[in-house]
Amino acid sequence: MLEVQLPPAVQRGIKPRKAPWAGPPAKAAASQQYSQGAEKGMQDSNDAFVKFVEVQKTYDGETLVVKNLSLDIARGEFLTMLGPSGSGKTSSLMMLAGFETLTSGRIILDSRPIDNVPPHKRNIGMVFQNYALFPHMTVEENLAFPLKVRKLGKADTEARIKRALNMVRLDSFGKRRPGQLSGGQQQRVALARALVFDPKLVLMDEPLGALDKQLREQMQREIKQIHKELGVTVVYVTHDQSEALTMSDRIAVFNDGVIQQLAAPAELYEQPQNAFVAQFIGESNELHGKVLELEGGTCKVAIPNGKILRATPVNIETAGRPTVLSLRPERVSLNPPPASLENIFSARVEELIYLGDHVRVRVSVCGCDDFLVKVRNGEGVAQLEPSGTVTVGWKAEDCRAFSAT
Repeated sequence: MLEVQLPPAVQRGIKPRKAPWAGPPAKAAASQQYSQGAEKGMQDSNDAFVKFVEVQKTYDGETLVVKNLSLDIARGEFLTMLGPSGSGKTSSLMMLAGFETLTSGRIILDSRPIDNVPPHKRNIGMVFQNYALFPHMTVEENLAFPLKVRKLGKADTEARIKRALNMVRLDSFGKRRPGQLSGGQQQRVALARALVFDPKLVLMDEPLGALDKQLREQMQREIKQIHKELGVTVVYVTHDQSEALTMSDRIAVFNDGVIQQLAAPAELYEQPQNAFVAQFIGESNELHGKVLELEGGTCKVAIPNGKILRATPVNIETAGRPTVLSLRPERVSLNPPPASLENIFSARVEELIYLGDHVRVRVSVCGCDDFLVKVRNGEGVAQLEPSGTVTVGWKAEDCRAFSAT
């Protein structure tokens, strides 16, 4: 007998076993770091469509994988939970779906607590990485399944299936079985099935992880367009930073069970609030030093090779503290005019990495042998060669100084 393969959290059942728990530990201070960003995009937290209220999760009764999660998601928003493996993002999604129980806290959907509501009664659509389609059913039968469970009539079912297939551009594929479709087509069917019953909320767990790069980028655009057309609320989980930046209204960056920052993509990239976010989102050069002086909106930092540079302090309140400096490769200039930037240093070219439209120049500077400069192809790159000398420079406002403790 053929069976559809569901993710482990779903296989564990509609009534997952709740781990023994001796009570919540003291709240982690880091769990409050995103509070200001959480308010952006939300006119009033009372109007939130989805609310996590101090949610915690442990599987063994000892180690928390989700720590005091409080998060408001607006109606119609596309919110992405982004983070490395084991950061708590998928556990948070599965608790929202109902496939995992909460250890403590509450989840509210459309003003209604759903902590004890079984998954099939939450009116939530779900899209998995492995598609989770029934292989022995046709595309139309797969789409009809959630409608049959909800006891919709034949005419309504047929109309909804037709509309859903049209939405994902698979009108002529209704009679095929999943095995006769490409990976991208199967994912479109999975998306259509999640939307065919007009759910309150759609959850997507790494839905594009099994697709190749070109198809993944195409599906990103299609999912975003469908979200724009339908206005449905989407909570999306991924570890792919570019995917999150491309698709999201806001991104919640998870690490060690805590949201490190919650913000719109541009703000997250341009104004990371700690060293983890700066390093996890996009590329970033990292330097280490000690804050010598705070003056106005900048600070002087001494780095191990004895040089002094200027940076923008983010979460540093006093001088004398160790700091981690973060600087995007595209914010670094090659051979800038003298005195045009606050930070100008001589560097040694280590490697030229050709990437078509741009070249990454790896240099040794300020005690770092893996310092990257991103340069548009043709902008003076031809004159560079390994072991040669070049001048690099950057603005203080582009170099962010974070507390190293």
